[in-house]
Parts: sequence; structure tokens; C-alpha cells
Amino acid sequence: MEAGALLLLLLFALLGVSSTLSFYGDSITFMPVKKKRDGTFTVTFHRRLNGRSGCDSQSSLRCDGGVCTSVTESAVLQTDEDAGQQRWCQSERSAAATVFTSKTSFSLRDSGCCWTSNVEERTNWTSHAELDLGSRSDSHSLNGCPVTTTVSSLRVPQNCFSRVQLLAHDPDGDHVRCRFAPNASAPANFTMDETACALTAAGQVAVGVHVFELLLDDVPRKNITLTYADGSSVLREASDMNAPPLCRVKLQFSMEIVPPIPSCEAGHSRPMFLSQTPSHGDVLFATVGQDFQLFARAQAHHTSIHDFQVSGPMNLTKMFKDDQNGKAEVTVSWRPQPTDLYRSVPFCFTAETNETQSDMRCVVVMVTQAAIIQGKASVTCSPNKMVVALEKASMPGIDKNYLKLRDSSCSLTANDTHIMGSMSFSTCGTKLEDQGDILVFKNEINSFMMPNEIITRRKEVKIDFSCQFPKTISISSNYFLHKSDYIFTESSFGSFGYTFEIFTDSNFTSKVAASAYPVEVKLLEMIYMGIQAESDLPNVNLFVESCKATPDDNPENTLSYDLIKNGCLKDETLKIHPSNQTSFNFEVQAFKFTGNFEQVYITCSVILCESGSTFSRCAQGCLTDPSRRRRKRSLNRETVGHYISQGPLRFVGQAVPNAAVDDDSLVIKKSDPSAAVNLPPVYPNIKSSEGAWGIKETLNTNISTVVFASAFFVSLVVMAAVVGYFIRKRKAEDRRSLLVSAWDN
Repeated sequence: MEAGALLLLLLFALLGVSSTLSFYGDSITFMPVKKKRDGTFTVTFHRRLNGRSGCDSQSSLRCDGGVCTSVTESAVLQTDEDAGQQRWCQSERSAAATVFTSKTSFSLRDSGCCWTSNVEERTNWTSHAELDLGSRSDSHSLNGCPVTTTVSSLRVPQNCFSRVQLLAHDPDGDHVRCRFAPNASAPANFTMDETACALTAAGQVAVGVHVFELLLDDVPRKNITLTYADGSSVLREASDMNAPPLCRVKLQFSMEIVPPIPSCEAGHSRPMFLSQTPSHGDVLFATVGQDFQLFARAQAHHTSIHDFQVSGPMNLTKMFKDDQNGKAEVTVSWRPQPTDLYRSVPFCFTAETNETQSDMRCVVVMVTQAAIIQGKASVTCSPNKMVVALEKASMPGIDKNYLKLRDSSCSLTANDTHIMGSMSFSTCGTKLEDQGDILVFKNEINSFMMPNEIITRRKEVKIDFSCQFPKTISISSNYFLHKSDYIFTESSFGSFGYTFEIFTDSNFTSKVAASAYPVEVKLLEMIYMGIQAESDLPNVNLFVESCKATPDDNPENTLSYDLIKNGCLKDETLKIHPSNQTSFNFEVQAFKFTGNFEQVYITCSVILCESGSTFSRCAQGCLTDPSRRRRKRSLNRETVGHYISQGPLRFVGQAVPNAAVDDDSLVIKKSDPSAAVNLPPVYPNIKSSEGAWGIKETLNTNISTVVFASAFFVSLVVMAAVVGYFIRKRKAEDRRSLLVSAWDN
């Protein structure tokens, strides 16, 4: 009897904790898996729990399938809370599980009640994470998991919700896909951009609290082999979209849609972040035993910022400061311990007002030993490029051959004293960040290992550099809409660049002005484009290996149409105009993609080769068999292929061809049946009341039978010509896939 009463009291106590907690969501992050001498694995993970109050209590994650021999948990520590009204809090706990070597995967699970009161009326929640325990052929280490989290309480005005960017960072460099959990459908009018991991709106969202359960899956960007402790292995192909993920973590969070506010402009009522605040997705570094500080600034002109909400690790401290001009700042401090070594720690933060909050920004902090060299580079900024220079004397033992920019196809050059790189604002992985009061173009220099290296004794390098421009200098429009100057650096070619322009006519002398972008065109019009290369070397050849069209400026978009591929012309309307060895001028007939796409970008892959190199890619020309491609650049001085883009071309009105047209002016491909279009017939311009062979005049005159017969014969010839015209046109229709009829609009 006493035991039963005790059990009831315990149940009531647990229910009391759950109801007090008012579950707001949670996240799980993994540290690198370690293999012990006895052959078992140690899997260490951290769980952050969000709630209304009582966040110093957490239930325990359990291993699925009996794969664990033991689980050791730390105490639960509260990391942040709403000190004023106690509307939200967050806590973190770490745990270490010992896993049998006979297993190929490891999974965690927890469930409970209750979600905070929400529009969807959900109550029960389930936490889940699953990790593949294979050793990767690309890194020679055990597989890792995506890193993600959110602040405890997200608030967005109803009239301001359009997009919420979530954190989805993978330490292995894998591609992360975000999607709604299968057993938890999306709240009404919320959609997920799986590739960008962004929550978007498909209509007006309802006022109230909404709860979200997402799965983050990582898949390799290239083919890898996973090897397991029992000696078995499996090939994971990057193209296999049906294969299970390398790791899967569940992210749960709540978002309150609050009533509309007068203005959604950032910095008005909704705080906007200012310069010196890290950008979303930045990877920062901390050292064991040394204080790490995260600094953020925000401003709201028409209200006051009273706090910053921060999602971070245990033992962080937060110092808030505001002033009289609607500005506020926060400094978050944290000292990593030896147990945090090699941990990837997610931080998220928002600036809080009584009515709403800023956008959420998240960064990842990687904990290292003192082996990573960090420093500021000497940067020279100009209106269209930036040049970075590193003093060799300040970095003894650093080899430029093992340094790379954010885009690994761009390399660096060196002289006796400096390591240098030059790039435009749209190349080499340079990113544009809007930091409220300024625009920042950012890149970084990193060290890397060769794919076949098992060990390394080189120091790691991580150097960020950037160029900043006040918003009063209007460069953003040119950056977004008119990309013409592309500047690269490679060790064997020095600094070189390309200009990619749209011209007004076939003379290729008059460029379309930057202010005219996006360029408005009509279907069937001829578009004139030209690429010009410039290099420090005197004798080089430009080779355009490929050109393709996409509906946006992402050259990796799966929706694309090839104009040139492997150096071979693929579009029948494309015509190349004679030019010198560093120029490539061409024209192509305007087309658009099927579906709701109103613009087209043209992206080309270009290569520079040293003149006279017989076996260079430039000398090979068109390759009908790509497997014959030779890429031993060490024997032939040539650059890697660099993508350059131009556009957009925006379609307006329609360009109906004149009746008297050339046979090839209506060339249409139909390699894809879905792209087939039905054009109304176009007849030759034969008039009934004018011309030598008007039928009405012929019948109203006393023309002789001979003349009439002659006219009839000529009519037959004309009809035969018309029939032949349409036969040729029909054949041409089978050669083109992406032209959309102007009559579709």
C-alpha cells in the first residue's frame, strides 16, 4: 500500500514537472565519436531543452535497440531565461554512451508531454537522433552529425513573417536537407525550403503559437565508402537520394505569431543587427582554456531593446548594455573545457523588445587546441575587387600550396615576402552580408589536407578578411543584377579575370548599361553576349568549355539547358562570331523555361591556357566523348574551369515573327516531351486583294485559259513551297526543348 502511494506521488511529481515545463522544443548535437582501446565507441552528445519555466529539469534520452552498455549524464544547467516575465528558458545537459562495436548505427529517443498550448493542439512530443558509425573514406574519421539549435522562444508579427533561416551546419561538409517529420505535418501555410533549411510562408499564417518538428538529414556531396568495426564496408553515392542519411537529428521548436505591427522594416519596430555582429552561419573558433566572446549589436528606432535571447552551451555568461538611441549590445562569454575539445557548438541569438524580436542569427563555434592560426589579413578594397596579402614572416612554416579560399578552385600566389590573392566580389566564394548599416563582402583563407593524407604535421590556418561599404554607396544593385567583372588568382597563372557582357547588336561594341539590368527581351529575339579574358601572362588562349541557362543565378540548379557542353555547340540557334584568342562573342535566340519562370541566367565555364600547349584543354576543343578529357594541368599550363554568369534576361511581351521568315528562325527542340509547345501556324504573306496573283482579280477578268492554267500551276508551286516550309519547320521543332510559346502568356 505504501509502495503504491509512493508510486502515485512520483507520477504526480513527474506530471507536475511536465506541466510546469510547457515544452517549447529541444535539439541534440553530437561530438566526434571516439573509438576506445577495447573496441567500443564513446558517443558524447548534448541536449538543449526549451520551455516556459523549470528548465533545470530534463528527462533522459535512451539508446534504441540495446546498443549501449552504459550512459553517463551530467547535471542539468540552465543557460538562459527571461528574467523579467519568465516566459522562456533554456537548459543543457551532456551525456556519454558506450556503444558495442558490432553495431553500425546508434540512435537516441525520448518522448513526453506536453507541448505548450498551440494552434495545432499537439500535446505529445518525441525527440530522436540516429548516427551511422562508419569510418569515412574522405576524412579517415568516424562520421559526424549536423549541428543545429534555436533560441527558446521565437516571435514574429503576422504581417512580417516571410522566412526564418535555421541553422544547419555539418562538420563533415556534407549536404544537409531539412524537412518536416513524417508524423508531424506542417502547420497551415508554413513550408520548408529543404535545401536552404528555411521556414517560409505559403499564405497568411495564423496568430498564435505553432510547433514544429523537423528532421535534418546529411548526405555526402561526393561518393564515399563507409567502413565498420566488423570489417564490412558500403559505398555511399552522392546521387543516391533514396539511401539512408549518414546522420539524422530532430529539431523541435515553437514559434509565436503575434498580431501585426505598423511597420515590418528592419530597425523600425523590429530590431536589426548592426555591424560587428556575426553573420548567420558563420563558423568561429574557440580555444580550450581560453575565454571566447561573442558580440552582437542591434537597433530599433521606434522602441527599446530590453534583452538578447541566447541559445548557447553550459556555463556561458551574458552581459547586456543599451543606450538612449534605440541601440543595444550583448557580450556572451564562454570558456571551453578539455572535454569540449573538437566540439562544434551552436549559438543562436535574437534582440528582444516587448512587442517582437529581431531575426534569429546562428553561428557555430569549433573548439580547438592552440594549433589554429587566426589573424587579420592586409586587405585592399576597390569598387569591384579586393586584394589580400599575408606576411610570410608572421606565419613561419606556412605553405601556400596548402591554403585555399572559400572556393577551392581559386588559389593563391606568393613572392619572397607575401602570400597574395585577388578576387572580385562575385567570385572565389565571396559572400555578401547585409549587416544593417553596412554591406560586407567576406571571404576566408583556410588550410586543407590532401585526400590521401592519413596524418599531418602542418599547422591549421583560419583567416577571415572582408571589405565593408556604407549603404550610402549604392553598390548592392550592381552586385545583384550586373555581374561583369570576375577576378581570380591561381599559383601558375597569377591574377587573371574575365568580363561577361550583354551587347546591343552583332558588332559587340555597345554594352547594355548596368542600369538596364535586368535586361528585358522578347522571345525569338537574338541576344548578343561576349566574354573577354585578361591575364598577367602575355600569350594565353580563352576556351569556353560550357555555357548553360538556368532560371536563377545558381549554376548548380538542376533545371538547366545546355548551350555549349564539353566545348561542343548544343543549341542550333547559337552562333559564334570571329574574335581574338582572348575573346568569345556569340549570339543566341531568346527562349524561356517552361513553367512560371520569367527570367534566364547564362553561366559559362571558362579556362585559360598557355598558347602553344598542344595537349591543353583549349587545344582539345569539342569532346564528344568526355571520358577522353585530359586534365593533367601540371604538364600543360592552364587554369581550372571557373563559372561566370550574366543576367538576368527578363521576358516581356512577345516577339511574333514576320510572315516572311527564315526557316531556322523558329527552331524548337522537343527532346523533353514536357517542354513541347503548340505554335499557331504562320503562313506566307499572300494577300487576296494585292499582288500579281490575287485570286479575286484573276476570276473577274477575261483571262485566257492558258494564263489561268499558268496561274493555277504557279499556285501549286506556292502551295508546295508552303508545305515544304512547314515540313522543315516541323523537323526543326524536334530539335529544341526549352522555347515556350509566346501565346502561353
